[in-house]
Formats: sequence, C-alpha cells, structure tokens
Amino acid sequence: MTRIFNDPSHFTDDMVAGFAAAHPEHVRAVHGGVVRAGRPDTAKVAVLTGGGSGHYPAFCGVVGDGFADGSVIGNVFTSPSAAQAYSVAREAETGAGVLFMFGNYAGDVMNFGQAAQRLTAEGIPARCFAVTDDVASAPAGREAERRGIAGGFTVYKTASAAAEEGASLDEVVRVAEHTNARTRSLGVAFAGCTLPGQREPLFTVPDGKLGLGLGIHGEPGVSESEVTTADDLARTLVEGLLAERPAEAAGDNRVAVLLNGLGATKYEELYVLWASVARLLAEAGLEPVRPEVGELVTSLDMAGCSLTVTWLDDELERLWLAPADTPAFRRGTPHGAGSRTGRPTAAPAARTATRSAAPAAEQATATGAATATSATAVRAFRAAHALLHEQEETLGRLDAVAGDGDHGRGMCKGVDAALAAAEKAHADSAAPAALLGAAGDAWAAEAGGTSGALWGAGLRAFGSALPADRAPEPAELAAGARAALEAVTALGKAAPGDKTLVDALVPFVTGFAGRIEADTAPAEACAAAAAEAREAAEATAAMRPRLGRARPLAERSVGTPDPGATSLAMVLGAVAETVPAAR
Repeated sequence: MTRIFNDPSHFTDDMVAGFAAAHPEHVRAVHGGVVRAGRPDTAKVAVLTGGGSGHYPAFCGVVGDGFADGSVIGNVFTSPSAAQAYSVAREAETGAGVLFMFGNYAGDVMNFGQAAQRLTAEGIPARCFAVTDDVASAPAGREAERRGIAGGFTVYKTASAAAEEGASLDEVVRVAEHTNARTRSLGVAFAGCTLPGQREPLFTVPDGKLGLGLGIHGEPGVSESEVTTADDLARTLVEGLLAERPAEAAGDNRVAVLLNGLGATKYEELYVLWASVARLLAEAGLEPVRPEVGELVTSLDMAGCSLTVTWLDDELERLWLAPADTPAFRRGTPHGAGSRTGRPTAAPAARTATRSAAPAAEQATATGAATATSATAVRAFRAAHALLHEQEETLGRLDAVAGDGDHGRGMCKGVDAALAAAEKAHADSAAPAALLGAAGDAWAAEAGGTSGALWGAGLRAFGSALPADRAPEPAELAAGARAALEAVTALGKAAPGDKTLVDALVPFVTGFAGRIEADTAPAEACAAAAAEAREAAEATAAMRPRLGRARPLAERSVGTPDPGATSLAMVLGAVAETVPAAR
C-alpha cells in the first residue's frame, strides 16, 4: 500500500517538488516535469523521457549528464498532457531538436505527438519514439502493437548516449529504433499495487500464483501459473525471451540485461533470481555486458519483476557502456557534447505568445443571451464535477479490471480544471464558444492521458463550431456535437465496436442531432440522447477491446463495461438534467 501522501490528487506534484529538492545538482523542476540543472554550452538533441508517475526511477530519475535532458511527468499511471510535454521541451531544447521517448500507450502517443507537432510548427524539430519491448502484450509479427515496459530503460540509455556524443536528431532516432528492435522484456507479478489514497490494490493474485505478462501501470498479468522456485521462474523468463530473439541479432551473443524489481520485490530476492538467470543465459551462449539488477522501472508497490534482454552490436555496446550521472543511475565520468555550466535555462520568449486565451474582442461581444447560455454551461460542468467525484472510485475499479485503474482520478482532475476555466470565462462574460474552448484546453492540460486529450479535443471542437458572439441556435448545438465527435475520432482513431468512449458518444451525437433536426426541443433531445448513450455504454460489457491499455487483457475485460464510455454516459446524463433548469 502507498502510505505516505498528503492530498492523493496532488501526489505527483508533491513528489516532483521533493525530487527536485533532493537532487538540485542534477535537476530543476519546471512546469510539467524536470530538466537538467544546467544547460550545455553547445547545441545537442534534447532527449526527453516521459510518462505517468509511479515508476521511479523511470522516468525522472535518469535526467542528467549522459542520459536524458528532461522528463515529462504525468499523474500516477497517466500520460502527461500535450501542454506539459511542450513546456518541458521548451525548457530543455538547445537548438538541435527534441526527441520524446515513452512507452507505447495510446495516451502517450497522442499527447507527445501533439506536443511534437506544436514544436515543429514553431520551428523546433521534434520527433517521438514509442518503445515496444513487452513480448506478452502482442504476438510475434505484431511487434508494433506491443507496449513498453522496462526495456525502455535500455532504449533511452543508448539514444541519450548518442545525443551526448553530438549525433543529429535523425541519428538519435535511428539508434532508438535499432535498440528497440533488439530489446525484449517479460514480467511477472505476485501482488498488485495500490494507488495513493486507495484502500485496495488494483488487482490481486491468488496465493501461490503469479501473473505472467504484467504491465507497469498496475495492469494484471495475461495469465496465471503456480509460484515455484527461483530456478523455475528464471527458466520461464529466459526461455520466453530467447524464443523472441530478433532475427537480425542471430550472430550477436553479447547482451545488455536488466532484472528489474517492480517496487516491493527486495534486492536479495532479485539476486537469488539473477543467479539462476545468469546461469541460463550462459548455457544459451549469451554474455551479459554490465547487467543491471535492481529497481529501474517500478509500479508503485507492486510485487513482481521483469527481465529484459537487448542483443548488442558494437555500436549499441559502446552506447550502453557510455558514462552517465543522474540521480538514480551513474556510470563512469560523463563527457559529451558541451560542458554543463549550471546556468539556469532561460524561459523562451515565444511561450507567452503561444499560450491560448480567449481573444478580448470575442469576450467583449458576448451578448446577454450568450452570457445566459454560458451560465447553463457552467451549471453543466458543476453537475459533471459533482458526479465524477462521487463516482471516482467506481470508475477506477472498472478501469482496473483490464487497465491501470486511474480513469476515475483522471476524470476528476480534468473536470476540476475545466470547471475552474469555465467559471473564469463566465465571470469574464465569455460566449459559450470561448467558454467551452477554455474548458477543453484546461481539461486536456491537467488530466493528461488518453481521456484527457479526447475530452479536451471534443470540448474545444464543440466550442469552435458555435458562434463566437451570441447564444447558439439548436441547429448550431447539433453541429457542435458532430464537430466534437469528429475531433474525438480523428484524434483517437477509434470506431464503434472498439470498446471506447466512442461507443457511447456516437449514439448520443446521432440521437441528439437527429432530434434537433426534427424540431425537438434541445432539453428533450439531450435527455433522450443521453439515455441512448447510457444503454450503449452498458452494452460495451459484451465487447472485447481493440484499442488502448485494456487490449492485452481483452478476455478479462469481457463482462465489464468500458470505463471511458461509462464516464461519458454518466456526464451526459448529468448535463441533460441541467438543461431544463436553464430554460
């Protein structure tokens, strides 16, 4: 159990503050994460690790000379927002471009991708790379669908070392691709982890069993087997990885090896297991090069471990052995592209200019009718706020069945920020269009994760489709709903039947717009469409997920409704109840 915290919703903020205070010689805190304490005297590619918190020393623990230039830190088990990624990148970049590196999870891909697009549009070359080392999450031949677990440590290390040598952005990306293609991981869990403030773990493993193929976000294993001896466990892990040996590494027998503890498995246990692993690797003709045994990528207090093997060639071996000096990982004496001066990073002047805000002219033209409609929107956000906080734990339990259990907490952080932005916009006499846009931006920036990005995009698209200077007509509300659906599906790439929030959003938009076109009053149309969304969300229980973190545990998910569809339907129902009161 995670026992030390203040407000659980601020766990990550408090952790980052403490981390930066403990390691001022290595890092300094910035909005969205941390960057190196000093800047290089010469330009170099800024390698940024990123993902949800709860995994220390990944990802912030490897920021320092010879390793990462910064880390983007999301809420526990939740991908950072695009705004956080952009902020950290602007603080870390020095003129040679930015590479975001993260595990292959939908929220990370989505949010880091948006940040990279924004940076590139501003003239800062930016690329993304998602690690795919977990052999349990997709079969051979579908490696691109695999999620990233502890193997990211090796990929980040070699790519960072290449950047430290002065390699170009394209070369650093090539090294990351090359390392990832030669990296395989497999993990087991003996007990689940517990989110700060929660009473129960995200999942349990029966006594005497282990979960094979766990995820690092509190996801349970894909199968269960008996716990036996360290020798037997080592054989399971080693044989599982050797069966996945990359064809391109057929002649390479020197390997980087990580035996990684997930938070509650003690070092002595890991060394017992390593003795068996080392023997089996030697019997297979493999020679470990500076193996790492310890906690490298954890999952809060999860009891379990993972084994990673990277088949090295001469280039990768040099980069794997290159010096590094970070809070959690040290090797040799770093020397690279430029000395670290320790001078503070200057805040780029462009940042202030690129922050989004409702134009003053747009706010000034808001009419009395528009202000009244904005008041309705604020009431809707308040209703959503009350409902989501009431249902936070329920949504988290739904998510924990086949995911990481953070959906309830993420939705609460999103609606908290959206409500605050909506109330401020209403106080400034903003029209509904500007209010929804501000609320969407706030939701995406604070919630992070897949749902944060999708809710943010949907709200902003809804607002953008409405008139900027007056209250919307019913037909314009219908157009806004369609715009929200288009934005969500374009960003998330989900379709009906994938077991996502789209399964509830499509019937709502179709039902609402169809009734508006039939001259049904907006309140009645919204209520009826919300009921259809609720039925559709309940029907997702029979589906197998085809996207997202639940996909590797598709069978476990059957019988449980999708948490994203469920929360959307809940919110739509709460919003529908506010519409009559506004008339």
